[in-house]
Amino acid sequence: MPKFNSLYARIFAIFWLTIAIIVVGVLAIPNLDPRKSKEIPSDMYQSMLDARDMIENRYAYDRNLTFILQDLDRHRIQPHRDRNRPDFFITTQSGKILSGRIASSETYRALKNFTSSIDYSDEPTQRAYGKYRISGPIPIILAQQPLLLFVGFDWNGPPPFVIHLLDHPIQLLLVIMLISTPLLLWLAWALSKPAQYLAQAANRVARGNFIPEPELEKGPDEFRVAGRSFNQMVQAVNTMISGQQRLLSDISHELRSPLTRLRMATGLAVRKQGSSSELERIDTEAQRLEQMISELLELSRVQTDSHLQRETQPLTSLWEELLDDAQFEAEQLNKTLSFNAIPDVPITGSPKLLMSALENIVRNAIKYGHSQVQVHFQLEDLALTVTVEDDGPGVPSLQLRQIFRPFYRVSEARDRDSGGTGLGLAITESAIRQHNGQIVAKESQLGGLLITFTLPIDA
Repeated sequence: MPKFNSLYARIFAIFWLTIAIIVVGVLAIPNLDPRKSKEIPSDMYQSMLDARDMIENRYAYDRNLTFILQDLDRHRIQPHRDRNRPDFFITTQSGKILSGRIASSETYRALKNFTSSIDYSDEPTQRAYGKYRISGPIPIILAQQPLLLFVGFDWNGPPPFVIHLLDHPIQLLLVIMLISTPLLLWLAWALSKPAQYLAQAANRVARGNFIPEPELEKGPDEFRVAGRSFNQMVQAVNTMISGQQRLLSDISHELRSPLTRLRMATGLAVRKQGSSSELERIDTEAQRLEQMISELLELSRVQTDSHLQRETQPLTSLWEELLDDAQFEAEQLNKTLSFNAIPDVPITGSPKLLMSALENIVRNAIKYGHSQVQVHFQLEDLALTVTVEDDGPGVPSLQLRQIFRPFYRVSEARDRDSGGTGLGLAITESAIRQHNGQIVAKESQLGGLLITFTLPIDA
């Protein structure tokens, strides 16, 4: 037998419980209708036999049946009759009513209906007529004649709305379905809750938050196993990334050390032998190599640091000061940088990476634009779209998809003489992708390059 904390066991148990409720409601409840003939409980049947014996003993020596019937009628229709005291009715063995004085026409009609609808060969039964119930027949001998005894008494029947439902099966079915609906809703909630936890954890990992989620290891066995495997995967990824980070740190140290010694040796050679074009060329290439290594390591850190602790900050605190500084730098170069209001909404991510992403694009636009740079922010459907365009030489349309590749240069505008290494836009693309965003490059209407990236915003 499967454990009850298994998902399949829960589904199986709740499904059959719901089916049982519906079956009981549709089949069993109508059979509980008190207006249908039912067997008499044993204790009640014994009470009726005792009442029969009492009446027989009381009139054992009376031979006048009319007198006996009148005496029974007189006790039954007293003005202040005890409602807890039963009424006794006498009929012939064929069901003809002998009791003459009956309190009300409703009682008479109920007795007449009961005596005419029962099978006298079967065991005694009982049936309710509104707030009055009749039971019988019990064989009795009065005035030396074999007769039948029926017992009537007041009772508190079910509420009127229950009788109404019993008379309307469709409404009864709707009520039963309404009762079973909470069980089905609870089942849907119980099944969807672990799945929602898993989906939320997967979304956090997709956004770069490699944090194990203890809630995933609770609930049904199937989800608990999946959650445990998911957390183990997250921990393994964290371990792998930490190992890569340590490797990058070691590579940085090992590469920078010989470069530093090379530049020191070049400086000593210049001091001893004087400056020459060859030594200057060596020093220039060493500087470029050092810059390239620094930017390559920065790119690697961007690609691996997304699992670090992230923060939720307003966009204005991230980019407003950055754009103000860029605007000042553009003015020093006799260029114009304009931007609209930054949306005042929060965003979750690495502040350093988000600032670096926009800064690389804006500084490239300032560097290669002739006179103007435009930055535009647009917020729509929980997504922020940022466009940066310039009026510079631009990029050939066939190379627009290539500019985000590491070390890629466009010879017409970004050659080696510009001092670039081809890693700035690669760093930006990686930072945007690590924040679950997208970035594309197009031709600008200003004549230069237009770069657009989109980032999801917290709800």
